[in-house]
Amino acid sequence: MDESVLLMRARDGDQRAFADLVTLHRNQMWAVCLQICGNQHDAEDALQGTLVAAWRHLDRFRGEARFATWLHRIAANNAIEVVRRRRPGTTSTDFTDADGPVLLEDSPGAIGFDERLALNDALRAALAGLSGELREAVVLREFVDFTYADIAEHQGVGVQTVKSRLNRARRQLGEALRYQLAD
Repeated sequence: MDESVLLMRARDGDQRAFADLVTLHRNQMWAVCLQICGNQHDAEDALQGTLVAAWRHLDRFRGEARFATWLHRIAANNAIEVVRRRRPGTTSTDFTDADGPVLLEDSPGAIGFDERLALNDALRAALAGLSGELREAVVLREFVDFTYADIAEHQGVGVQTVKSRLNRARRQLGEALRYQLAD
């Protein structure tokens, strides 16, 4: 069914239409939550908060942006809030990762499975080491395919600031990966 029809039905209170609508964007919302939170447990909380907030505030969606952009913004905000609520000095490590997205594309023959796992782990750790605003910018750009303008609108900054943040984030990620993979 067409997304606009599902949206109209959901706005009229059709819970099944809403479920179908968010299912179209579930993987991207999950990736945003997981990458910002850094672990599956917090990402699940953020995704649950996202779905509740989207349902409660569906009437606030004005259609000025794409529905996917609106949902991803809610997901990012919920994930950031979950991270902020964490107590200082505590960390949460996710060892399950069974349902998480694979960060490095499967390219048969390029690298072995164990090497790919090591690279994924190193990338997750490097992402977790970024500040919230840098991590959010990278996740939105690289995992959700937001444009610079979408990220700028979401973060409430200018496009040049987004470019600067992405540049700093990529540089920090590169340094962290070089350090981690050298061990």
